[in-house]
Amino acid sequence: MKNYKLHAILLLAAGLLLTSGAAVADIYKYEDTDGVVHFTDAPTDRRFKIFMRDIQKDRRLRTNFGFGKLARNPEEFDSIISSCSREFGVDKALVKAVIHAESGYNPNAVSRKGATGLMQLMPSTAQGLKVADSFNPEDNIRGGVRYLRFLLDTFKGNVSLALAAYNAGLTKVAKFGGIPPYEETRNYVSKVLNYQKSYLSN
Repeated sequence: MKNYKLHAILLLAAGLLLTSGAAVADIYKYEDTDGVVHFTDAPTDRRFKIFMRDIQKDRRLRTNFGFGKLARNPEEFDSIISSCSREFGVDKALVKAVIHAESGYNPNAVSRKGATGLMQLMPSTAQGLKVADSFNPEDNIRGGVRYLRFLLDTFKGNVSLALAAYNAGLTKVAKFGGIPPYEETRNYVSKVLNYQKSYLSN
């Protein structure tokens, strides 16, 4: 009976997601200790995990990642970015560029692979960086900037290699002895460097 009810609930959630038009959103779920499955499009509890992605929103975000078209105003996070940049000695414009490319300044962003927050930290990375809450802008930015500092130190200040590792992982950069031959990673590095120049000129 429980499996039947769960199946029905999942079908209902899918139906709502596909037919709600303007109300489409990411759907999150968690199952409590009594076996009751909870769904929401606005998670406030860390037990909620992504269940269904809003494909339309993904497309909108990708379309709106042009400079100046962002989910939130970068100035909202300026004091946090400035503080973390000073603390870890990372160029402020670079931090802004990474946030721009990673999430479009959406602190609630969740990638298909499970990366979360403004700087899109993977759960294992966030845990290693002692990030308490990846959806908290201050926690997320501090963790992301700290990780950038580590990557810059690892590659002796080479920003391109640090960005490649941020996108594809340290092992991939080490394996290929440079920027991996992945279109996504090469485009990412180029995009972030261009964003950095734009932020420097503002």
